[in-house]
Amino acid sequence: ILCLWILCCLLQLRMSKEMEELSPLVDSGHGDGSEEETEEDDEPKICQVCGDKSTGYHFNAKTCEGCKGFFRRAMKRPAQLCCPFQNTCVITKTNRRQCQSCRLQKCFSVGMKRELIMSDDAVEKRRMQIRRKKMQEEPVTLSPQQEAVIQELLTAHQKTFDMTCAHFIQFRPLDRDQKSMSECGREPNSSRFTYATMHKPSPEDAMQQTISFVSPSFPSFSFQSPENKEKNQHKSAIFTSLPHFTDLTTYMIKNVINFSKTLTMFRALIIDDQISLLKGATFEIILIHFNMFFNEVTGIWECGPQQYCLDDAMRAGFQRHLLDPMMNFHYTLRKMHLREEEYVLMQAISLFSPDRPGVKHHSVIDRNQETLALTLKTYIEAKRTEPEKRLLFPKIMACLTEMRSMNEEYTKQVLKIQDIQPEVSPLLLEIISKDS
Repeated sequence: ILCLWILCCLLQLRMSKEMEELSPLVDSGHGDGSEEETEEDDEPKICQVCGDKSTGYHFNAKTCEGCKGFFRRAMKRPAQLCCPFQNTCVITKTNRRQCQSCRLQKCFSVGMKRELIMSDDAVEKRRMQIRRKKMQEEPVTLSPQQEAVIQELLTAHQKTFDMTCAHFIQFRPLDRDQKSMSECGREPNSSRFTYATMHKPSPEDAMQQTISFVSPSFPSFSFQSPENKEKNQHKSAIFTSLPHFTDLTTYMIKNVINFSKTLTMFRALIIDDQISLLKGATFEIILIHFNMFFNEVTGIWECGPQQYCLDDAMRAGFQRHLLDPMMNFHYTLRKMHLREEEYVLMQAISLFSPDRPGVKHHSVIDRNQETLALTLKTYIEAKRTEPEKRLLFPKIMACLTEMRSMNEEYTKQVLKIQDIQPEVSPLLLEIISKDS
């Protein structure tokens, strides 16, 4: 033991002599914090603690990365450090790990300050800012897979939804006077709503065309026969607009079913999950469809040959505690001025909701929805240039949430209307039924 102690003392003396030669370099120089190896006067930038290459000023002293990290760790742990010798160790690049106590004392002696150490939260916040800055500098682009998803949705939408609304003239007539329509147009800022979405289908369309039997192709849609029209003309109705909205809603439901059946992700699901998703999302997708026709200046839905206003929906039996939130929804969504790509992605996100009643394979549907939501977010970041684009994605998601509450109220009101005037079609009743 005595021999070892003598050997250690000799080594300490030898290192002390070596450090005396280096000390002028260690204790001199004032760097600017950059990573260059020399100062303006060509003196090397070295760590004031151990003599290694300095990377700048850290905690008020010019140090290397090793001593910077050591000082931070030492200040955060409560353990007391003690020197196995006589607190006279000379700290160099090669032996700086051997005596933590003397190394820490050297850190203090060169001017390093505990109070300059950032907290863990502050460090994480700074890292996030750096990451965010890098992301802003790098242009966001859609991946080939995301491009393919958007293209499939656009193709399905254009194939199954007629933006000209040419079929709307085949529905039973909308019973109203011209005064009612002109009044709608004069009040663009009032809470007014009209719209095929919340309106009812025809009783002539049999249950054979419900969700589980509709093919991906367009349905052959047969409207009311002249005999039935004549019968209804003689029958007094409480809700005079209901026959028209019955035909319209049935037509729109079939479009939604055909849109869904065209999608690869949807066809890959089991039939029970397909039915559950359609039951949950049909009303919401129809809402999104009709927002494309909404004129936020006049408050009227301009659907080709037909125009709808809030009074039309009221004459179909719907009440204000559904219509007022729905009107606000349409104003809010329309003022975002969404592109067709954003509309179809919004429809698909609504469709693939894993929390719909009756869904069995939640994880698969959840992954699909996550993919669609990320695609929408990336599309907005990549394709839009206006400063407020960062708020667009959360606004769209908020609209999707709002539709869920309206969906429940819509179902309640349809069932009440059916009790008063049994003209709701079997297809709509199948959609809103609770059983899967």
